[in-house]
Amino acid sequence: MTIALIDYGAGNLRSVHNALLAAGAQDVAVTADPDIVAKADRIVLPGVGAFAACMNGLSAISGLVEAMERRVRDEGAPFLGICVGMQLLADAGEEHGRHAGLGWVGGTVRPFDPAPGLRIPHMGWNDVLPACAHPVIVRGEAYYLHGYHVAGAAHVAATSEHGGPFTAAVARDTIVGVQFHPEKSQAYGLATLERFLQWRP
Repeated sequence: MTIALIDYGAGNLRSVHNALLAAGAQDVAVTADPDIVAKADRIVLPGVGAFAACMNGLSAISGLVEAMERRVRDEGAPFLGICVGMQLLADAGEEHGRHAGLGWVGGTVRPFDPAPGLRIPHMGWNDVLPACAHPVIVRGEAYYLHGYHVAGAAHVAATSEHGGPFTAAVARDTIVGVQFHPEKSQAYGLATLERFLQWRP
């Protein structure tokens, strides 16, 4: 089984790569090659930083978004988006202006609303509360680091709380996205990656 770990200059690739191996993956290709992505059995899209910079980095690689669209949306390869990699699945992001996303799960990436005593960015451990039954997403505690969240997504799989509920995970067809960092979430994170690798949608 080949896992394509997308390298578009905006992800914690080494940590995610090591976590996938620890979770049982044997063939992880860190790649920006559309031809490799088009043939991969599973695709993982990490991401750290600003929405626009990540989307621009992804779009700047000729044929990459098209290969992801074809392999995941048309052919049904299992897909996992992590942190900003999940946020890019939204329709748009509002960090430093409004920017189009991939539009796979709907919603808009917005900042947390400031409130007295609310720490922004949201950083540290927090509960993952499933909104529906899903083979990959289960209740637990995960590590987060983000100042923006997906609001109004049409396919929410889990929520967490930070000044109110926010989207912790999305799921649609063969697509899963998590706002938390499984590679930093110790046993829960590795178990999440294991479930993704074993998932047969």
